[in-house]
Amino acid sequence: MTRPSAFITGITGFAGSYLADELLAAGFDVRGSVYYDEPTDNIAAIKSRLRLYALDILDPSQCRRLLSRLQPNYIFHLAAIASVGESFRNERSTFAINFDGTVNLLEAATRLKKLRKFLFVGSSDSYGVHRGRNKTLTEDQPFNPVSPYGISKAAAEFACRYYYRRHGLPVVVARAFNHSGPRQNTQFVIPAFAEQIARIESGLQKPEIRVGDLTARRDISDVRDIVRGYRLAAVKGRPDEVYQLCSGRAVTIRAILDALLAQTPFKIKVRVDRNKLRRSEIPVLRGSHRKAAQRLGYRVRYRLKDTLRDTLEYWRSRYRSMK
Repeated sequence: MTRPSAFITGITGFAGSYLADELLAAGFDVRGSVYYDEPTDNIAAIKSRLRLYALDILDPSQCRRLLSRLQPNYIFHLAAIASVGESFRNERSTFAINFDGTVNLLEAATRLKKLRKFLFVGSSDSYGVHRGRNKTLTEDQPFNPVSPYGISKAAAEFACRYYYRRHGLPVVVARAFNHSGPRQNTQFVIPAFAEQIARIESGLQKPEIRVGDLTARRDISDVRDIVRGYRLAAVKGRPDEVYQLCSGRAVTIRAILDALLAQTPFKIKVRVDRNKLRRSEIPVLRGSHRKAAQRLGYRVRYRLKDTLRDTLEYWRSRYRSMK
């Protein structure tokens, strides 16, 4: 029996590497794109089981040639500037990569004969600021993005819908809320805290953590749950449908920091760094995964404390290996 083939953009990234693990375990033939000299550390353990191809998603002709050659059954489009903070620093690059890159792949995918599903990874940041501070968001919530990242992801979703309606492309959107875990880089809050704790424990940093706004509340999932959701959405999801992937509960950044600090015997001071305070912050983001649960069989397997423990241990092991 021939294995279904999957093509992942952003396969060497944080979520992309976990998705590759997930798809291999599910029996897929996994291929992925690498942007020239992009590091492959995240997929080092499984690299021999993958087929990798150089691709610049901003080059439409490259996208057409590679996808035409590979003829994948499933496309998982994860390649993006994924950090809200970085999107403020690099606005034009964010719009180009997250929107134009998506359009190039959508256009190339319309030429494929064996494509079963094109999965686009959307973001809860597209919701932006919304009425009802403690509101639990569903897939029908109107978009009101306030960051270049959120704007680019919202625009790309509209492009996905257009390609379904105009060209019949079987596009499914997995709208992911915040997710974390081992291997995530320190542009994101949980690894930023965990890495600093590991540095303090290793004697490389004085016992002080610099933080931004700790009052924001976020719905945070484990990346291993989220990528399983991507697979389920691609295999079971209906074209032109959106499925939220989230935990269903929101916690403050302060609570996350406290939970991490409780795992170290060191007494660590917390200081607010004004340079880390972000404009246009969204006070609360919490979603419902009811639709994904009912239609895809999605469920949360990892608790937040599991994610925090594993992330902290990941950074501890990295600094232990440096000694």
